[in-house]
Amino acid sequence: MQVLRLCHSRFCWGLRLHLVCTVQGLPIAFALTGAKAHERETLLDLLAAEPHLVAARPGQTLIGDKNYFGRDCGQELARQGIQLLRPTRKGERQRPGGSLFKPLRQVIESVNETCKGQLDLEQHRGRTPRGVIARVIQRILALTAVIWHNDHTGQDTLRSLTSYDH
Repeated sequence: MQVLRLCHSRFCWGLRLHLVCTVQGLPIAFALTGAKAHERETLLDLLAAEPHLVAARPGQTLIGDKNYFGRDCGQELARQGIQLLRPTRKGERQRPGGSLFKPLRQVIESVNETCKGQLDLEQHRGRTPRGVIARVIQRILALTAVIWHNDHTGQDTLRSLTSYDH
């Protein structure tokens, strides 16, 4: 079974970065939205804009934050053959897969920390919306290049940027 992961949103200069990654942290799709954009709608828009992500890999599991709730969102994901794992919200009965969620959630936090810490995503120094967008895309491309390179050179940890910290 293929697993896609949706990192929780990171705020940057009034924008949110929505990132869909593999378990190894390889960025698959992303969106920059306004701070008030709903995460559920952004996810569905990302999947609609990139239909081959789902069509080419049926039966995927998506891991996300507790904000990816709602009957419409769940039904649309199920229609596309995607199983959603997310934390249980207050007042909601226990969701299936809860025991699997914590270790995988730690991977999500690790990818976020890589973006924030080693790639300085929050200190992008963009002075205009265009500059911010360019710098965010730079970081996503850098992460993608590192994972690709580490995979092709047989490194144990694909998302490690330590070799490139000079």
